[in-house]
Amino acid sequence: YLHANGIVHRDLKPENLLYATPAPDAPLKIADFGLSKIVADQVTMKTVCGTPGYCAPEILRGCAYGPEVDMWSLGIITYILLCGFEPFYDERGDQYMFKRILNCEYDFVSPWWDDVSLNAKDLVKKLIVLDPKKRLSTFQALQHPWVTGKAANFAHMDTAQKKLQEFNARRKLKAAVKAVVASTRLGSASCHGSHDSSKPSQNESPSQECDLEEKVEGEVEATNLTEPQKVGLPAAASEGES
Repeated sequence: YLHANGIVHRDLKPENLLYATPAPDAPLKIADFGLSKIVADQVTMKTVCGTPGYCAPEILRGCAYGPEVDMWSLGIITYILLCGFEPFYDERGDQYMFKRILNCEYDFVSPWWDDVSLNAKDLVKKLIVLDPKKRLSTFQALQHPWVTGKAANFAHMDTAQKKLQEFNARRKLKAAVKAVVASTRLGSASCHGSHDSSKPSQNESPSQECDLEEKVEGEVEATNLTEPQKVGLPAAASEGES
């Protein structure tokens, strides 16, 4: 519907997909249109925006792009829903993750993908495609056999469900960490602004802020011990590349 009306969301991710009600058959809504853009046919965009991990490679390169970036993001979301972790995650940081995105380096890692049907994998492979012209359009994706249910595997995937719960827990913890760190920095800046700049604050010191950030980041690291990359993913996801 959005693409048919010339609207590109540009920030699709699990956090922006919300159910209208708690009911099992509730309609799914897309939220947060802060980065969305209304474009005419054949008009491209150049603004670098989005969320790390969900951005299409053409956005990271600073190239002109179109609605195909949303289809890349849908591929990432589908991948996460099927196995419970991100396809390009790299524990070393965003720069390494961006490198993997730019090269479209991802795998269907065992054992997390062992119970996923070939048709589901086929959909992911046709969405997470380096060349935007070769990605499925919204219409093509809706006609895919796995989406229509004609070739879906209805077996319950316990492992994927557990990993997805862990993914949600990590996501919420990281959001809380960022909020705490930001609040601390704002409080520190306000406190320092009320004193002479050459004198340290009586109430809070830079070392206290660093201690807090290190503490909450430590909590994230402890939670991230369940990341699949730390329990047997390919070396490219956990070791430096030459």
